[in-house]
Amino acid sequence: MSSGAAPGYIAGMTVRPDATNPQPPLPPRRHLGRVALALALLLPAIALAAFPDRQLRVVVGFPAGGAGDFTARIIAEMAQAALGQTAVVENRTGANGAIAAEFVVRNGQDGYTVFQCPMGAMAISPYLPGQRLPVDVVTEMIPIANLALSNYALVVAANSRFRSMADIIAAAKAAPGRLTFASAGIGSAQHIAGEMLKRMAGIDIVHVPFRGGAPAIVDIIGGRVDFMITNLGDVAGQLRDGSMRLLAVADDQGHPNFPIDPISKTVPGYSLTGWFGLCGAKGMPAEAVAAWARAIEQGLANPAFSKRLLDQGLMPNFEGPQALSARLEGNRALFRELIQAAGIRAE
Repeated sequence: MSSGAAPGYIAGMTVRPDATNPQPPLPPRRHLGRVALALALLLPAIALAAFPDRQLRVVVGFPAGGAGDFTARIIAEMAQAALGQTAVVENRTGANGAIAAEFVVRNGQDGYTVFQCPMGAMAISPYLPGQRLPVDVVTEMIPIANLALSNYALVVAANSRFRSMADIIAAAKAAPGRLTFASAGIGSAQHIAGEMLKRMAGIDIVHVPFRGGAPAIVDIIGGRVDFMITNLGDVAGQLRDGSMRLLAVADDQGHPNFPIDPISKTVPGYSLTGWFGLCGAKGMPAEAVAAWARAIEQGLANPAFSKRLLDQGLMPNFEGPQALSARLEGNRALFRELIQAAGIRAE
C-alpha cells in the first residue's frame, strides 16, 4: 500500500472498518420498511405533479361552427400552449350537450378528458321535467374554470318591421299570441330567455322550437319567425354581413363590438348572461383541475386569445373553480324557478 492511500482502502475495495476508518452503521432492518412506505406514498404525488404527460382532450356537445365548438377549440389551444401537450377537440353531439358530458364522466377520471360546459347543459337541462339524461351533471361533474361570458341578443331579420325593443313589446301587446320567438329547442337557453321576456313584460308570445340554433337563424332571416334571443356569438357573423339586425342585448354590461341598449331599458329587471366554461368528471385529481384552470387564466392574459373571443361576440372572463361554482348555483336556482313557473317540459 502506498503511503498516500487512505487507511482501510485497497485497490478500490472497502475493507472491514477499524478504529482509523469508522463507517456509518447500516440502518436497522425495521427502518427499511418505513423508508419503502415513504417512497411508495411519494410516488403518486410525483406522478400527479407531472400532469399532463400525454395528449389532452376537450369534448364539446355541439357540432362545428357554433359558439360551443369555437370556445372548445380556444380552450384546446390555450391548454396546448400552457401545458406543453397536444390537445384535441372531440365533438359528441346530442341531448343539449348531455352525450358529451356522459362521455367525460365515464372517461375523464384522470383529468385528461374534459367537457366544454355551456350554461344550458349545466344549469337548465338537469331541471327540465321529462328530460332523460344519461348522467347527472350536478353530482357527477365539477366546475374547473370559466372562459367567457356570452351576451344574449334579441335579433330579427334585416328586413323586419321591428326597429327597436319597444316595437316588439308594443306589437305583442297589440296582438296577443301572434308574435313568435325561435329557440334551439324546448328547454334550451333561448327558450328560457323568451319565457323570461314573456313573463316580465306581461306579453303573450308563441315559442317555435327548432333542432338547434342554426335552423332557427335561417328561419329568422327568412321572416318565418319574428325574433330570437340567443348567444351573440351565434349571430355575430350574420350581424356583420347584414342579414340580421340587433335590437337589444339581454344584460346591462353589453359588448364593446356591438353597442346597443339592453332589454332592461324597456323591460326593467330583465337580465340574462350566458357563459362558456370547462368542467370535468367528479373525482379528477386536484392537480389536473389546477392545471386546466391555470391554462385558461394564462390564455386570457394573451391579447390574441382575448381578441378572438371578442370578435366572436364573447366577453373574456376568467373564473376559477369556486367562482364558476357560485355562478352555477345562482343559475340553477333561477332557471329551476322559471321552468316550474312556465310549465316547461321536455318533449
